[in-house]
Amino acid sequence: MERKIRIGDSKVLESRETVDGTMIRRRRVSSDGHRFTTYERIEMPQLTVAKRSGNKEIYDRDKLLLAVKRSVGKFFNSELEVEDVVNRATDILYSYGNDQITSKQIGEAVLDVLAEINEVAYVRFASVFREFRTLEDFENILREQNSKRKNGIEKEECE
Repeated sequence: MERKIRIGDSKVLESRETVDGTMIRRRRVSSDGHRFTTYERIEMPQLTVAKRSGNKEIYDRDKLLLAVKRSVGKFFNSELEVEDVVNRATDILYSYGNDQITSKQIGEAVLDVLAEINEVAYVRFASVFREFRTLEDFENILREQNSKRKNGIEKEECE
């Protein structure tokens, strides 16, 4: 049975910022003693996405979350890790300072985040996003990642 709870009829028991600092988690209790949790997220200005087809639509973070879960979710240990990928990619998109972005920019932002945290997920996402057709496509991206890793190690050794 679904309960309808009015937030205005409840008291806040505890408020905490999430680990990544993007939301506030509030534990509440309703007038009849039922406890529940709400999450508050900072509302950002709407982004418009210019699709490859020429269509435009409003950027939907949840749609991106679902796409990332479907394509590379199994490479992560928890939902929170996938959420973090999407949060970081969304931050990249807002950092461009434009109210219109392209679907290509969304994919590249996700790739930038995945490249830092999970190489296998990066290659998997890249294979779908960049529409790999041949084994050579995979070889090229693996070479590119190995080169980046070597350059990163060399930079660390120099510092």
